[in-house]
Amino acid sequence: MHPHRLGWRHGLAALAMTAIAATQATAQIRIGQPSGFTGSVAAGVKENTDGAKLYLDAVNAKGGVNGQKIELLSVDDQFDPTKTLALATELIDTQRVVALFLNRGTPHAQALLPLLAERKVPLVAPSTGAMVLHKPVNPWVFNVRATYQREAARAVEHLAGLGVTRIAVLQTDDSFGADSAAGANAGFEKAGLKPHWLETFPRDKPDFTALAKKVMTTDAQAVVFIGSAGNVAAGTLAIRAAGSSAQIVTLSNNASDGFIKQLGSHARGVVVTQVFPNERSVAYPLSKEAMDLAKAKGLPGVSPAMMEGFAAAKVLVEGLRRAGPNPTGPKLRDALEGITNMDMGGMRLTYSPTDHSGLDFADLSIIDASGKFRR
Repeated sequence: MHPHRLGWRHGLAALAMTAIAATQATAQIRIGQPSGFTGSVAAGVKENTDGAKLYLDAVNAKGGVNGQKIELLSVDDQFDPTKTLALATELIDTQRVVALFLNRGTPHAQALLPLLAERKVPLVAPSTGAMVLHKPVNPWVFNVRATYQREAARAVEHLAGLGVTRIAVLQTDDSFGADSAAGANAGFEKAGLKPHWLETFPRDKPDFTALAKKVMTTDAQAVVFIGSAGNVAAGTLAIRAAGSSAQIVTLSNNASDGFIKQLGSHARGVVVTQVFPNERSVAYPLSKEAMDLAKAKGLPGVSPAMMEGFAAAKVLVEGLRRAGPNPTGPKLRDALEGITNMDMGGMRLTYSPTDHSGLDFADLSIIDASGKFRR
């Protein structure tokens, strides 16, 4: 063969191999996150995402999973379930994401359920403790946190154990509120009590003036406040302005530094349930790992909301690792369902065909004078 022609063919082959190598080097596993980056839950969503990125960035820095880096596509649904569904559809159909991940909101997750089944794409670690995502088991949903019902029951039982009997319940008028209130009712039943009173409020632009006055005039000792961070903060400020010193208790969806900032001078003494260990405790390897990675990035520390995202990312990465090269939605679903006794760092997670709940940890914290969650 003519030397010139042979050299040309060798050059073409080399170029092809270079292109393939470049493609392999830049190949990414795309994960979609439609969530409320603006609106009443924005602070918590940002901290969830920052926590997830702590772990994902560390994994990518070491070469990713099975030779592929993970790309998190985060889009703002403005905390609107209709937009959640539209954005998720776009992420799956156009961006070709392997999974949806860490979206915020109970009605928002519910809106995704038909899409998950139709497109055969799993939803990993929805940032909600809605019982509807736990029972009956949905084959495409993998939870990484305890239920709101358990949290709410624990909160009521805690108050009752302190001798508090006049416990009011303020509940957002949506599926998240109804679900959490069912847990509170279980707590009341266990304690042999009934709610002092229960009122609902609209999720969008509520006016807490009348409800705050009712807290004061009925001499409620405590308020179990079920709602988004923005609404609970606004309601708490209204309750204090009305002259009530009732103990405010809310759920882990508000376990963020952003929520504390929204409360301002009224943050101290607010009780917030938690679904992960103390974020500053070195006794839990999970917390220490997150703190070490945060320090390496120059961050001052991690918040409970960041811990939720961090743990969620660990589960996602383990599922992707088990799914092998070129993961698909069904491959990832099967891989996640095969996880047994995974050591998260002081917590163990197991899935099975009949259980997609993941973890069942529940604790209580109180905001101290320095604006930190204390256990």
